[in-house]
Amino acid sequence: MARGPLAGASGPGKFSKRTDMDLGSTGYGEGQETAMLNTAAPKSKTRGIADNVGGRPSNPVQPVTPLFAPTQKPEVPITEGIDMGDGAGSEALAMRQPDDVNFRSAIASYMPVLAYVSDLPNTSPETRKAIRQLRDQL
Repeated sequence: MARGPLAGASGPGKFSKRTDMDLGSTGYGEGQETAMLNTAAPKSKTRGIADNVGGRPSNPVQPVTPLFAPTQKPEVPITEGIDMGDGAGSEALAMRQPDDVNFRSAIASYMPVLAYVSDLPNTSPETRKAIRQLRDQL
């Protein structure tokens, strides 16, 4: 049976053709539009991630250290980054943010409404628990 022009993409085999490498159909003007966009702005002289096949960076990333390999930083204590033992504590990780003083005052002003919501008969136990935890932190 012969395949017509609307038969769809070609399947596997010696007559298959890759269609994912095209920038657009020139028959509908997409090729011209792509070419205009390609020349509209000056291009970088260095290669970027988008210039590489498969999104791989042109500069190789530092290799991963195996789990049981000897340490590469013997001067850094193993307890670095935790709040016990030698070395800097968790403040070195810059993960803890300062407490928001306005948050507590805002929750305190919302507490009458939150108490009302908590007392409704169809309020879920999870919501009641969350409201209770907010109230206990004030």
